[in-house]
Amino acid sequence: MSAADALAVYRAMLRIRRFETAGHELYLGGKIPGMSPHLYIGEEAVAASISHFLRADDYIVSNHRGHGHCLAKGATMDRMLAEIQGKITGYCRGRGGSMHIADVKLGNLGANGIVAAGIPIAVGAALSIVYRGTDQVSVVYFGDAASNQGAFHEAVNMAAAMKLPVVLVCENNQYGLSTSIKTTNPTAQISDKAHGYGIEHATVDGMDLETAYQGARTAVEYVRRERRPYFIEYETYRFLGHGASDNRSYRTKEEEETWKKRSPLENFRPRMLTAYGIPEETIAAIEAEVEKEVAHALKFAAESPEPSPSDLLEDVYYPTEAVRQAFPGWSPKESRS
Repeated sequence: MSAADALAVYRAMLRIRRFETAGHELYLGGKIPGMSPHLYIGEEAVAASISHFLRADDYIVSNHRGHGHCLAKGATMDRMLAEIQGKITGYCRGRGGSMHIADVKLGNLGANGIVAAGIPIAVGAALSIVYRGTDQVSVVYFGDAASNQGAFHEAVNMAAAMKLPVVLVCENNQYGLSTSIKTTNPTAQISDKAHGYGIEHATVDGMDLETAYQGARTAVEYVRRERRPYFIEYETYRFLGHGASDNRSYRTKEEEETWKKRSPLENFRPRMLTAYGIPEETIAAIEAEVEKEVAHALKFAAESPEPSPSDLLEDVYYPTEAVRQAFPGWSPKESRS
């Protein structure tokens, strides 16, 4: 990658890391309602690398650990944080929360809290690309445990059979909640499953940014050029638990420390100085810019109003006139009762 690419991907990783650490502190301080967010800390190189090769009109479909995917595709921290805190200024007006952030204008078709449920959606988006005759690509992020779900196999089979332009990104962070993937996956690598569907595939180190970057380039460029699916498995690790309430008793401290020493963010910073000749002041300026964005997002979310109870039924039903035209005689009051 060029020095400019290195700076761009580093900035993307840093934005994700700082957003997640800020969100974690807010949750521990009781300022995020509902269940604890599923944080992406440690896995930043994956989303940063994949999105670096995506265009604005390309699609992504995310999962429950999706903050990093959204940010890397262009989401702003302020609206993201407002959404997570249930504020009206959030991407989904505070109604989606941490696991359901979407912005169609950014090509983000939404996160999904159901394991593997995003894969059929991304395949459907890829099918729409074929029908419309565009050169877009569809990307779906899913975890290791999702590869054991029926939705995974049905969707991947369809993508392969119909030769659809979808990038299947498996983030193998070693655990499905508290269950090691080694106890539930029968193959040496999760990407081996793609072989049975005749799909090109690779397993790459998701903790090394340069390796993750090259893997992303190969995957996205292949799908855009060949107009058929590609399966890329990133071996990575979440530094925190499945959620904030997870005490991680199923992992040893030694294991966690070993993976943390491989952090893509901390390890790539000195590489920018030595391998890419980027001045320290240039890196520091990006870091200061990200800190400014975090501070603005915290202030924006804190000062944003909560949704009004009077708006509870907005965005739940079609506009009344549209419904009346489609269903003559339909009564909103009867439906709501």
